[in-house]
Amino acid sequence: MRVALSVACFDDALFPDAGRAVTVLLERLGHDVVFPSGQTCCGQIHWSAGYHREAADLARAYTAAFAGGDVVVATSASCAAAVRDAYPRLARAARDPGLARAAEGLAVYELTEFLVDVLGVTDVGAYFPHRVTYHPSCQSLRTLKAGDRPLRLLRAVQGIDLVELPNAEECCGFGGAFAMKNADVSVAMVADKVRHIRGTGADVVCAVDDSCLAHIGGALSRLRAGVRTMHLAEILASAGPS
Repeated sequence: MRVALSVACFDDALFPDAGRAVTVLLERLGHDVVFPSGQTCCGQIHWSAGYHREAADLARAYTAAFAGGDVVVATSASCAAAVRDAYPRLARAARDPGLARAAEGLAVYELTEFLVDVLGVTDVGAYFPHRVTYHPSCQSLRTLKAGDRPLRLLRAVQGIDLVELPNAEECCGFGGAFAMKNADVSVAMVADKVRHIRGTGADVVCAVDDSCLAHIGGALSRLRAGVRTMHLAEILASAGPS
């Protein structure tokens, strides 16, 4: 299958290993991964901050970049959620039926959705001998309804010691501009999240949104907690023992 890779701005600027890991993983599973060079920001940040005209411009550019008919796999649940949930509303607000049709024509999936629902795969042949806990980002949990797909993939990883994160469904406090506009509340929320992560004894906390992991990782590093953050794709792309 030919797959178009959608790399989130956050990953492109700060966490390029996420896009590399998705590519390695999908190619290992026998798929042809392409990177449309015309892609830019999906506009999710602008939409949620109230800059609807700017978001519509970015949505038009995004849909044009991925208009080739390929299945699109996004490194970020937030980006996939923006295309599937926000774009129809954005098109209505902009009174742009062309944008609505373009968005409807895109088949955009977050990675775990694509693996489990489209490919029917849970065991991707990964090997990761570490104690790991999983943080479900708000967009994956509440907008995409990812459910237990990420956990099903993690449970199939050889060598992993997967531990449940207490109060996992609580937000980490990032929320894009929320962390800057409501810094005190955001810090209190991430403090709770970090406390629960440290309580698991995990070596690694993973998620499907590096924006959450940047927020969580910053708090963990300031505490010198010794817990790494990793995009779930990086774990799934880890090679098994030879």
